[in-house]
Amino acid sequence: MRSIIVGTAGHIDHGKTSLVRALTGVDADRLPEEKQRGITIDLGFAELDLGDVRVGFVDVPGHERFVKNMLAGAHGIDLVALVIAADEGVMPQTREHFDICRLLEIKSGLVVLTKIDAVEEELLELVRAEAEELVAGSFLESAPVVAASARTGAGLDELKATLRALALNVPARSSETIARLPVDRAFTMRGFGAVVTGTLVAGSISEGEELELLPPGQRVRVRGVQVHGAHVERASAGQRTALNLGGVEVSAIERGMLLAPAGRLLPAQIIDARIEVLKSAPRSLRSRQRVRVHLGTAEVLGRVQVLEEKGEIEPGASGFAQLRLESPVAALPGERFILRSYSPQHTVAGGRVLDAHASKHRGRDRLNARARLASLAEADAGERVAFFVESAGEQGLRRAGLSARTGWRDEVMDDALGEAMRRGSVVEADSVFVAREVFDTLLRRTAEEVEAHHAREPLARGMPRETLRERVFTHAAPEVFRAVLNRAGAAGALVSERDVVRSSKHSLELSPADAELRDRLEGLYRDAALEAPALEEALARAAGSRREHARKIFQLLIDAGALVRVREDLFFHREALDRLIAALRAYAARHEPERLIDVAAFKEISGVSRKYAIPLLEYFDRERITRRAGDRRIIL
Repeated sequence: MRSIIVGTAGHIDHGKTSLVRALTGVDADRLPEEKQRGITIDLGFAELDLGDVRVGFVDVPGHERFVKNMLAGAHGIDLVALVIAADEGVMPQTREHFDICRLLEIKSGLVVLTKIDAVEEELLELVRAEAEELVAGSFLESAPVVAASARTGAGLDELKATLRALALNVPARSSETIARLPVDRAFTMRGFGAVVTGTLVAGSISEGEELELLPPGQRVRVRGVQVHGAHVERASAGQRTALNLGGVEVSAIERGMLLAPAGRLLPAQIIDARIEVLKSAPRSLRSRQRVRVHLGTAEVLGRVQVLEEKGEIEPGASGFAQLRLESPVAALPGERFILRSYSPQHTVAGGRVLDAHASKHRGRDRLNARARLASLAEADAGERVAFFVESAGEQGLRRAGLSARTGWRDEVMDDALGEAMRRGSVVEADSVFVAREVFDTLLRRTAEEVEAHHAREPLARGMPRETLRERVFTHAAPEVFRAVLNRAGAAGALVSERDVVRSSKHSLELSPADAELRDRLEGLYRDAALEAPALEEALARAAGSRREHARKIFQLLIDAGALVRVREDLFFHREALDRLIAALRAYAARHEPERLIDVAAFKEISGVSRKYAIPLLEYFDRERITRRAGDRRIIL
């Protein structure tokens, strides 16, 4: 059985609630104040079974003071029933409600002329003509117009048949995005705890599922699911749904919050959008203007930053703007919203979210941002992925970040990412996605930085990895750094070693003088064996006043493995260390199975004083040639 949501719209006291009651037998006015005053103040709900279609009615208030409540119910409807009383005709809230439905891009509906029992046929035809004039050129231009009376029952059968026919032609809701339930009511039921209701706008929610309440980010568990008052295992998109939640107190839940699968969405406060200003708006929409933003069931305050060259969007025109909200909301690209003036409150515009996690556009960047958003507005899935990845710059986006930006299900995300990478606009850098242009720029800058280092330090083996990271990859994720080095290595441009990065063409060709200096330094340490000179002494003896230059030559000997650092300022020739290691192992073979040696025996074998013996033993411990055992050491 198909399930659709029908929302009523129209002026106060035009018979919306009476019509719903006549169709369903349910009085949607549930608050005592509503019954006392005879007007609808908050949202009301009722169901109607039409055989192969089940209709969920959202009955909204018509009074101008409660338009914000009307907006909380209008977000998830499939069809609108624009209700016009035959004894009054089109009134101010008729027009405002109709404008809201048009701005929300509701695609289908009908016009219902109520209270026909109170007027003559001639007046009814005048009101019919007035209604047709109102909807001309809109989505309701060719919609059915049904005249009915909730008091006498006249026209109700025709109305039900019309609703059924329209409902069967309502297209299925998009299956691209994850489940989302904007909360429009929250209350406590004795013995059950917190219960929330809303229209499930996408996906499905099952009993036992873990959800997240946004924007607070609180995890909750679904204890039970009801649709149209009956317990079900799972609710699907387009159904009025009630969820019994565990892990949260009802006092922590408010209208305007959103339930979604845990860990999939992130709230945000800066939204890029395309906005259409009503022709009836009293003035242009201008930058810095404070507005009330109605998105889903939420109402938040914010300011507009118009991205058009004139800095404003005139009545009847559309343009691009950024909304900077005073509190966070969970929004997705493609969602519709309504803007109302701050005070006095009137509906002035509506729009579509393009980027729900935008960065602030400032100064000269404004017009560039507008051009990019114009492209985004017409982009396909692959192009949207590329846009969001490019917006993240050098930091890139992980898959979770892309999911939060799009709200897509995993399969849709896989297809869009695959398409973006096939087109070459996005590169996967070790699980982080980066724009191709950004990746290529990092690749070029890395090569240039390494070449510049070789020019400055021709005797250095290469550029220290951490220095390269700090200079080129300050704002990039570690995965991007590794991926760029891997790509440069695979292309044969760079060689990445454990601690340095060098050009594949870099070679250490010493001048005759430098080669002689190198040989003198190495000879000093080879001749000294295990009684090696201190570093500064060796540099002075080999190079005199040219110590800084000699230090670079000395580093070449370390890089080549000819000299070994035992302590910060103590170096030995590799040949001397190898001879000592061989002597130690020969000693160990004579002292099986203990293989123990103390400092005195080590000094005797090495022929050195304690000044050298202790640093050498500590070095052998680090290199796992020996292992300390109390006052002695085991030779491994």
